[in-house]
Amino acid sequence: MADLKFQAVAHDHKAFLEKAAKRRGFGEAYEALGVEYALAHEMLAARARAGLTQEAVADRMGTTKSAISRLESAGKHAPSVASLKRYAAAVGCTLKIELVPAAPKRRRATQAGVAEGTAR
Repeated sequence: MADLKFQAVAHDHKAFLEKAAKRRGFGEAYEALGVEYALAHEMLAARARAGLTQEAVADRMGTTKSAISRLESAGKHAPSVASLKRYAAAVGCTLKIELVPAAPKRRRATQAGVAEGTAR
């Protein structure tokens, strides 16, 4: 029974972000949790591709639906690598973790000029 397919609930993420962006402080908070939201998005997309419910994933992982809900929620919990590997296997994926060099931060021209002693 745990392998039942489900019908995904329609969600227009772009419309959600446009509406949420009007709230004070949303942009900064969303930006600060960017990695967490990206991870949550990947997890939800993988589960949707597999056509599984949270209950089915929980059954495959030997845990509860509420534990899966916590895993899939951005910013509230920091799942361990072991949990992410188990989740990936449960939805028919493998886990890939990648460290990408950050782009160097560019200084503003006025700050660069002051630092170099060229500003007037």
